[in-house]
Amino acid sequence: MFEVRIHGRGGQGAVTAAELLSVAAFLDGRHAQAFPSFGSERTGAPVVAFCRLDGKPIRSREPVVRPDGLVVQDATLLHQVPVFDGFAHDGCLLVNSPHDFAELGLADVVARLPPGRALTVPATALAREHLGRPVPNVVLLGAFAALTGQVRIESVQAAIRERFSGRVADGNVAAANAACDHVREQLKEQSRVAAD
Repeated sequence: MFEVRIHGRGGQGAVTAAELLSVAAFLDGRHAQAFPSFGSERTGAPVVAFCRLDGKPIRSREPVVRPDGLVVQDATLLHQVPVFDGFAHDGCLLVNSPHDFAELGLADVVARLPPGRALTVPATALAREHLGRPVPNVVLLGAFAALTGQVRIESVQAAIRERFSGRVADGNVAAANAACDHVREQLKEQSRVAAD
């Protein structure tokens, strides 16, 4: 089982991201479960959503306390809430930021992870470019697909089109694809550096 915790702020769509991720997993023929953490849902308040992915039925209904994957939609949360509590030592980390981990003050956290498991993605910028709005949630799903291989990008695209229509769907698909490509390029670059 692969468990994901998505940190965001109210208005950024962490709950929607978890739901779309679960739909993408279903479309891939897997089992999935998505649910929010209950608390303040006002705009700007920290919000946490969870998703479990597995090849067999998921019986657990417990909170996700040891996530295999962390998706952080707002980098300001990194030093405001306990984002890394219970995070697996070999987990995958995606942070919405145009800055690298050293600039974010996370070089020590990332150094403990295996190579190719932690990346930053300028998801807000990609959302603005393709949607005209600074909403990074769906963009990060494209990045998640590329980083983890837990869902296919084609399934993310189909989940987006099930939820949205018209220009909103087209913009979200384009932004998710751009994030997927961005992550693939970063992973290639990391492999080149490691080979040298």
